[in-house]
Amino acid sequence: YYLSTALSRPLIAKYLVKVARKENAQAVAHGCTGKGNDQVRFEVGIKALNPNLEIIAPLRNWEFKSRKQEIEFLKEKNIPIPLKKSKYSIDRNLWGISIECGELEDIRCEAPEDIFVLTTSPSRASDKPQEIEIGFEKGIPVSLNGKRYSPVELVERLNKIGGRHGIGRVDMVENRLVGIKSREVYEAPAAVLLYLAHQELEALVLDRETLHFKSLISLKYAELVYYGLWFTPLREGLQKFVDYTQQKVSGKVRLRLYKGNVKIISRNSPYSLYSVEMATYSEKDKFDHQASEGFIKIWSLPFIKRK
Repeated sequence: YYLSTALSRPLIAKYLVKVARKENAQAVAHGCTGKGNDQVRFEVGIKALNPNLEIIAPLRNWEFKSRKQEIEFLKEKNIPIPLKKSKYSIDRNLWGISIECGELEDIRCEAPEDIFVLTTSPSRASDKPQEIEIGFEKGIPVSLNGKRYSPVELVERLNKIGGRHGIGRVDMVENRLVGIKSREVYEAPAAVLLYLAHQELEALVLDRETLHFKSLISLKYAELVYYGLWFTPLREGLQKFVDYTQQKVSGKVRLRLYKGNVKIISRNSPYSLYSVEMATYSEKDKFDHQASEGFIKIWSLPFIKRK
């Protein structure tokens, strides 16, 4: 899961507070239910930015028991909202789509094909594989197939390309903040492609200890985002560490897309730590094999049983 929903909530909270300040409003509202994650994400974000704002949650605190009742109330008050009849709850932004409710509440059933928006079924995807090349500068994706794009354009293009090949579907049971489990279906073609390419480039340019530690940090960072703890000292501190590790994450990664699968074809970077002369098993090998014996003796010292 690539956190498409969770990542958007701090931004929405930020602008809720900004507009409230501009309008001199004393309260803001959201339409989240009392058992979802988003109520927590919105309210923690709002409180972090302006603890004096009152937060109204009609579905949680008023007489409403469903989104349907909430919609009827808005109609009565002549408050316009975009409506589309659907048995599913769908959230969409640039980074991806999340889908829940309806038939998905029965975890024994396969997700119906008609719920997917961005992605073609892998079985129906093109029979011809497609190769793409993504370029990065200091950890930021900047180009596709040699042409530079803005971040938004790049994600939009990768969503279309990846979606055509059935890439980016996730069907999972997750642990909500309030303690229950829920089934969610996600679509995030661009996120999958960028994540895999970026991960491959990091493996090429980061030293072993930094790479391994960053993988631990990444899990904690993702957890903080999921829990709505964006505006916190810990998240900001981890961001500083991650930013530091990205100074040399520059280069290009080539991927092959085919029926829901992604294969890394090649990778290169001016900061690559890979050395053919050190890695090869041919006669060009320059690795000092004799040094390994001493290394092994020292490395094994803590584990040697002594009588």
